[in-house]
Amino acid sequence: MDARRVLLFRDVVRAGSLTAAAAALGWTQPAVSQQLQRLEREAGCPLLVRGPRGVTPTDAGVALLARADTIAGELRLAEEEVAAVAQLRAGRVRLAAFPSAAATIAPGAIASLTRRHPGLEVSMVEAEPAEAVAAVRADAADLALVFGYDAAPGDLRGLAWTPLTVEPVHLVVPRGGPARLAALSEEPWIAGCPRCRTHLVARCEAAGFAPRLRYESDDYVMVQHLVAQGLGVTLLPASALAAYRHPEVEVHADEALGTRHVGLVHRAGAEQVSAIGAMRSSLLAAIVA
Repeated sequence: MDARRVLLFRDVVRAGSLTAAAAALGWTQPAVSQQLQRLEREAGCPLLVRGPRGVTPTDAGVALLARADTIAGELRLAEEEVAAVAQLRAGRVRLAAFPSAAATIAPGAIASLTRRHPGLEVSMVEAEPAEAVAAVRADAADLALVFGYDAAPGDLRGLAWTPLTVEPVHLVVPRGGPARLAALSEEPWIAGCPRCRTHLVARCEAAGFAPRLRYESDDYVMVQHLVAQGLGVTLLPASALAAYRHPEVEVHADEALGTRHVGLVHRAGAEQVSAIGAMRSSLLAAIVA
């Protein structure tokens, strides 16, 4: 049975006649009668007894009326729930972010959003760009903070990209260490994720040497502790150093070390979903602030 006709049947019974229901709904009486006849054909039996004083439900009609009340109640709840989500009184948004963005950009943006909309449920997982993009594609995340070196990431087919910031990459050495990349050809190096490692190797090769990769870690705190102990040197972007700065390392800027482009990825059109759009706006505002 068509749910809309079931609800119309309920309106007719409540009104007491087809004419009264039609007037309340703004329909014509023949239109109401036609819909009820279709409902009775779907039900396979009469639902109303029509008389000079109006309509009376049959036994089948009484049974259907109880279900119609339940349907109407559920629809009202659905309308309230949808309105709550649309007005950001409810809903959820899932964010994936690479480590330094999870430590610097995301916390303020999430805090600001949840202060303004305490009914929203915001969750975040830490993930490197490739994994974060995969999570968005698999609908395991709604938004992802990702990066690319010297340009936006190149593997975003079918996804929307919003640039947030471009940050410099710095040379990180022990206290008293060389301040120039070319002077570090004999030093052991500390490398991170494949994307980070590729950038590091390319920059060293441009300086005339192949780096000796001795240690591997994506943990910028651990990396700086290794550097502080004189165990190696590395390249780190500005946000990693903003999230944590070891007092026993030296940081040197050099345009030759390139930049890291940070941005936001989501499925095309997902920003139209209230919670996702609000999280996106909060992340943009966090960068401006």
